[in-house]
Amino acid sequence: MRFRKWTISGFPRTLDRGAFVAYFLGSVAPLAALGVVVERYALSPAALPAEGHYAIALVALVSGICVLSLGSFLMLRRLVTRAVERSLVQAYSDPLTGLPNRLLFNRRLERTLADARRHNHLSAVCFLDIDGFKRINDSLGHGVGDELLRQVATRLKENLRSSDVIGRSNSARCEPSISRLGGDEFTFLISEVSGPKSASSVVWRLLEALRKPFELEGREVMVTASVGIAMIPTDGEDPETLLRNADLAMYWAKGCGRNNYQLFAESMDTTAQRRLNVERCLRRSLEQYPFSLVYQPIRDAHSARVVAVEALLRWDDPELGVVGPSEFIPVAEEAGLIAPLGEWVLRTACAQVKAWQDAGYRAPRMCVNASGIQIRHPSWASRVQAILENTGLSPESLELEITESTILSEADGTLEALRELSERGVSLALDDFGTGYSSLRYLHAFPIDRVKIDQTFVQSVHTGIGRSLTGAIISMAHSLGMVAVAEGVETEEQAEFLRETGCDELQGFLFAKPSPPDQLVQFLEKEKDE
Repeated sequence: MRFRKWTISGFPRTLDRGAFVAYFLGSVAPLAALGVVVERYALSPAALPAEGHYAIALVALVSGICVLSLGSFLMLRRLVTRAVERSLVQAYSDPLTGLPNRLLFNRRLERTLADARRHNHLSAVCFLDIDGFKRINDSLGHGVGDELLRQVATRLKENLRSSDVIGRSNSARCEPSISRLGGDEFTFLISEVSGPKSASSVVWRLLEALRKPFELEGREVMVTASVGIAMIPTDGEDPETLLRNADLAMYWAKGCGRNNYQLFAESMDTTAQRRLNVERCLRRSLEQYPFSLVYQPIRDAHSARVVAVEALLRWDDPELGVVGPSEFIPVAEEAGLIAPLGEWVLRTACAQVKAWQDAGYRAPRMCVNASGIQIRHPSWASRVQAILENTGLSPESLELEITESTILSEADGTLEALRELSERGVSLALDDFGTGYSSLRYLHAFPIDRVKIDQTFVQSVHTGIGRSLTGAIISMAHSLGMVAVAEGVETEEQAEFLRETGCDELQGFLFAKPSPPDQLVQFLEKEKDE
């Protein structure tokens, strides 16, 4: 039952059944008391005042009760109004920033969508996420992170008030609606824009404002943000779809390097659906492990002897067909599936090389890629040791390949795990060297045995700068006591240059493509005969 609606401080207010009962009781109770008194006097004439004073007493009595009734009504109305206001503020606002929350934003988005359809104009819903916010929380503490969110909210309100009128036909009718959905996610509406270009101009000004330093506990902190934009009503028929598309565009902005914005496009939705299908099939496949490993030999640069093989994961799904590692590995990492998948790869590869050894082959060391997520797990080193013990493989026969980003992320925990494995005899290789941001300090601190030169450098050795860079990496590796391994060797010209420059090991299609275990035995047979 609803009786009346009004607005206080921008929040919708509704006089519902509870408030109505409170008002009713506050007003009627004194009047009921008046009725009781009148009835008493009527039934007890002896209690009436002396003749001539009856009218005066009655008027005084009625006046006093009316005043009491009015006072009770006003007091109760004030109390109920405050209670309703407090409950609605809690229901519709974010306690940290004071901004509207998801519930109120969805209502405003519904109204904006209906208004855009009714008046045949465009609006925009924008989804903003702070880049690297977890890093700030982890390094400076959650208290500093909360203060950053409050300052971001303030800066959003200040800049949207002055800049979101761009491209509007009637800016006086429009008010920016900024909300915090949770965490470091903010949303805002830009009403009545002339087109995507106008909305992009507003967002770009906002990103410029957020790039200015924030003062947090006496220190300057620089942050950036990524924003996704969905146009209303062209990019969605309902609020849920519009917000999802804006969120999807925001993730594309992050994928394009962050600190930028992206307008939603249908191709994004197609890609997102493909990713969801990959994740769904990946979860199903992990229960059955319909994966396989292929192995690519790594040869000594001078003797051409096979000194190692790298295990490479392959996935041929019954529904999706062949899915490349470059597609499903990132999905596995984002979905939290990389740990069980990585353990399966490690266990299978260790069992394979042990089987070769038991068959009498001079089996080379087995190189297995390890994800940074795996390495940062507290029990990762012990899990590797358990797999070695279960398969019967000696630690010296295993080499784990890690990326540059792994040693730069949470370096203390990563360093401890890698040192523990190195002390047990497991070799460590730095994969795709040259494509990340490693420094000599990190290379010197971590127990790295081999540096694998990325194939982009190897394939550019026909140029002067390519030769110089590749030669410098080889010299640096040797100066640090490491073995230099070249990946992606495809021509004899590349191989000859690498040998002359002092590269220790070579890997690539020039020598062999990744092969199943039974085909790789041919190389091991040749090594056995020699």
